[in-house]
Amino acid sequence: MRFARCKMLIVLTLFVIAAVVCLTSKGSAKNDDDDLDKRLSQVLRAQGFTGRIESTLERRLGRKIDKRLADLGRNLFHDTIVGLNNDNSCSGCHAATAGFGDTQSIAIGINNNFIVGPDRSGPRNQRRTPMAANTAFFPNLMWNSRFASLSNDPFDNRAGFNFPPPEGMTLSDKAHLLIAQAFIPPTERVEAAGFVFPGDNYAIRREVIRRVDDVPEYRRLFGKIFPEVDAGAPITYDMFAKAIAEFEFTLVFANAPIDGFARGEREAMTDDQKKGALLFFGKANCVACHAVSGQSNEMFSDFKEHVIGVPQIAPIFGNVIFDGPAVNEDFGLEQITGNANDRYMFRTSPIRNVSLQPAFFHNGAFTTLEDAVHFHLNVATRARDYDPARAGVKPDLQGPIGPIEPVLKRLDPLMQTPVILTHEEFRQLIDFLRKGLLDDRAKPERLRKLIPTHVPSGRAIQNFQ
Repeated sequence: MRFARCKMLIVLTLFVIAAVVCLTSKGSAKNDDDDLDKRLSQVLRAQGFTGRIESTLERRLGRKIDKRLADLGRNLFHDTIVGLNNDNSCSGCHAATAGFGDTQSIAIGINNNFIVGPDRSGPRNQRRTPMAANTAFFPNLMWNSRFASLSNDPFDNRAGFNFPPPEGMTLSDKAHLLIAQAFIPPTERVEAAGFVFPGDNYAIRREVIRRVDDVPEYRRLFGKIFPEVDAGAPITYDMFAKAIAEFEFTLVFANAPIDGFARGEREAMTDDQKKGALLFFGKANCVACHAVSGQSNEMFSDFKEHVIGVPQIAPIFGNVIFDGPAVNEDFGLEQITGNANDRYMFRTSPIRNVSLQPAFFHNGAFTTLEDAVHFHLNVATRARDYDPARAGVKPDLQGPIGPIEPVLKRLDPLMQTPVILTHEEFRQLIDFLRKGLLDDRAKPERLRKLIPTHVPSGRAIQNFQ
């Protein structure tokens, strides 16, 4: 009997010890979680990141989104009537199936095979088409920032909107940078207009609007929104631009896990994503260029130009003559400013929803997020070792590649020192970029619903893969 009691006491003692260890372990884990949350919260506050940028859209517009105008813009966005070459629309390069970004490393505009997706073919342009999603908050647009609000605020035209000639500052009366920008794409020869139609940008726009105005269904739809059209007046390009921009205002997808966390939803991110975010804002120093404060509007870009050493690739067959003696270089910002000191500079890419991209950097030289981040962490070594075939770019972009030493000679100081991450840290950083910055509403299966089954002109819709 005494032995049995002794045995029972031993068992009870072991149970109590196990319980204490378990409670201590849980308490320690909770403390670790609390510490992780506290550290990330402090970092986001220090960066001025609120996670509420999307909710400011209508306040900054000074009005509600006009759903009828936006839907009209959606139809125009997908209609080849806006391209005088008759084979491309805005959606050919800004595809709903890719977060309203490109499906290619380097864009294919006119003379395409009417496919939007991996199998798109035709002569290439010079760069990858940037995403149109979230552009409502961008203070400048394009890889060389050539469309810019001089106030660094796309909602503020008081300092003017600057464009290359011939437009210059003439679009500064528009209420938002996106309305002004909508004046440009149909005039781009390699993107939409083609090389047959004679005349300048103004003549091209007049012809585009004549075509739209000749479609009774478009007149009916514009007439519902613009009383003067209903009364018999012609559709104007200004109306067209407002419709395109209104549709783009609906393409704001800025409610990712990082936003939820910043608003106090601690479960919005996993621990790995939180640790990856701390690396992004800390040790990896991604935030030095992919900024969230000030004019960045929490878009993860400083909207400034840098030389980051991206390997130079050029197509075998294209519609654009590249720079350099072997015509396989892209001089970037220098093309706009004429200043040789701006050679190889490109604007920092905003990286919300970056996991939806099939390619990365201005020329899509890398086709996986992992490779793009590896490159960022050790630019000089990886640029010199670059192999386009191994990087996964399509055969017509595999060479000969442009010289890399002139690019590295101008490398931004921020990119000159390699960043060493452990395998675990690298995995956490990728997890944050891939999932922590992804708004689920931007996934292809959801955005595909925005592709019309037919458009008012009656023209065929491109084949979206």
